[in-house]
Amino acid sequence: MNQTMLTRKRGFAAMDKERQREIASKGGRMSGGNFKNDRKKASEAGRKGGASSKRS
Repeated sequence: MNQTMLTRKRGFAAMDKERQREIASKGGRMSGGNFKNDRKKASEAGRKGGASSKRS
């Protein structure tokens, strides 16, 4: 195998920074962990986090 084949960037690393940013922001918005528009979910997560930190 040739040395350039070993060091060539592939996939996400090969994309330009703007395209990476666009894809990454979609993942953040689509994930279930986004509490920006869901106060009930944020409140529930806060209670769970507080309960688990008190146990330690």
